Formats: sequence, C-alpha cells, structure tokens
Amino acid sequence: MQNSEPERKLSVARRAGLAQLAAAGVPSPGADADLISCHVLGISRAELKLRELRGDAFTAAQHTRYLDLLARRAARIPLQHLTGEGHFRYLTLKVGPGVFSPRPETETVVQLGLDFLREHGIQAPRCVDLCSGSGAIAAALASEVPHAQVWAVELSDDAIGYTRANCEPLGVTVLHRDATDLPEVLHGTMDLVISNPPYIPPNAVPREPEVRDHDPQMALYGLGEDGLQIPRAVAAQALRLLRPGGLFVMEHAEVQENAAAQLLREAGFAYVAGHPDLSSRPRSTSGRAPR
Repeated sequence: MQNSEPERKLSVARRAGLAQLAAAGVPSPGADADLISCHVLGISRAELKLRELRGDAFTAAQHTRYLDLLARRAARIPLQHLTGEGHFRYLTLKVGPGVFSPRPETETVVQLGLDFLREHGIQAPRCVDLCSGSGAIAAALASEVPHAQVWAVELSDDAIGYTRANCEPLGVTVLHRDATDLPEVLHGTMDLVISNPPYIPPNAVPREPEVRDHDPQMALYGLGEDGLQIPRAVAAQALRLLRPGGLFVMEHAEVQENAAAQLLREAGFAYVAGHPDLSSRPRSTSGRAPR
C-alpha cells in the first residue's frame, strides 16, 4: 500500500520517482527525482547517495511530501518553482513564479565576460547586467570577480524581489527600472555589459511546458516580428554605458546568430563575434565599444 515501509526506502522511492517523471516526459527525470529528495530531506546529493547505500528511508510525512512534489513536477511545473532554488555556476539562487529560471547555457555567457576581464587585466571592473531577472549574471560576476562593482537592472515588479534577494547580499547595486533607459551618470563608465534579454519571436512559442506555461512572458518575448526589438534597444543602451574598448555580451536564440551579429554592428559595435554554448549551439554574440 502507498506510504508503506518498503516504498519509503530512498532507493525504492527514487526508482519509482524516476519512472513517473520519465513517463511524463520530464527531460532529466533521475536528476529531478534526486533534487526533490534532497529538498525534502534538506541534504546534498552526495549525502543522498550515501543514505541510499545505507538503506535509509523517508519518514511517512517526508514520503508524502516527496510524492506530492513528484506529482507536481510530472505536471511539468518547473523544479525551481517547487524547491525555490536555482543553481547557476557556483551559486544557489532564490527563484520561483514570476521570475525567469536561470539556465546552464547562460553560464557560458558569463564566462565570456570573465575571460575578457582576465585577459585585459582589469582589476576592479565596473559591470552591469541588463534585464537581470533572478540576478544570476550579476551575482555570478560579483561573487567571482574580486573588487568588481556590479549593477543589476530589472523592470519587472514580480522579478525584482528575487533580483534583490540574490544580488544585494553580494554587494550588487540593484536598479528597478527599464534597462534601456539608465542614468547618464553611468554612461561611458562600464568595462563589461552582459544581457540575457527577452528575444523569442512572437510566433515561436516554446515547446517545453516549463517555459511556455511558467516562465514570465515579459522575460521571453523580445517584441517585433523577429523578437529582437528589445535586444536592439538593450544593445544601444550597452554602447552608451561602455567605456571605449569595453565588452558587450548578449545571449540570443541559436537561430538568431546572424541577426544578432548584424544588430550589434548596426548599433556601432566593433569586433563583433558569435559564441557557442557547451552544446556547440550559437548562444551569444559579443562586440567591443569603439575606441
């Protein structure tokens, strides 16, 4: 019967959970089942594996909670909304309904900025994350670059609480305003601008239920027929913010590789280049502010 002692064993519960999530079409059923277990138990994945090997079990209450979260994940509610956490580079971020959940592919976008700062020996850089959402990019920069001054800019009333919660403890200055209209006092002062703006065209509705049904539309759709109306405005703002020679990196859809390069050139950037993510798909485009 449900919630019986054998079914509550961690190893047994994991196998049942994996099968349930796989049948629902969840892309990473094993990892998600593990992370739900860790959330219920309040432990790490390493500790979970140790407890599975020991033959440990959920309590009855923990198992009930585990089954409830599994059912909600099988309904394709994002895992981050169930746990309240999203992992990005070396950080655990607060996320939930109303904010775009950080994606692993965006980690490579941050790395481009970090590489630029290191290669040019910029010791105390000024950096800004436009359309910050959860604050993942800004928080990563602040946590990985000693002496950096970092700004995070987010317009959404729903997302800004997450931006502040993730960024302000790291010393990031959070601005609740339109990323395309920033104070002139910041113009010409930034070494690095990174943005993961809304860029999905209006007719390209995401197939994944987690994105289509749960990510805020404000964070997805870039407006205009090509989805690049907001990215164009963001690129123009980035050019105003950067000092001569500073770098702008913008994430985009893989099908927008050529359009993004053209967009940056038309905005006035030099040394425009495209960059793949870890799956070798076109993921971002960078440009340098002219000297």
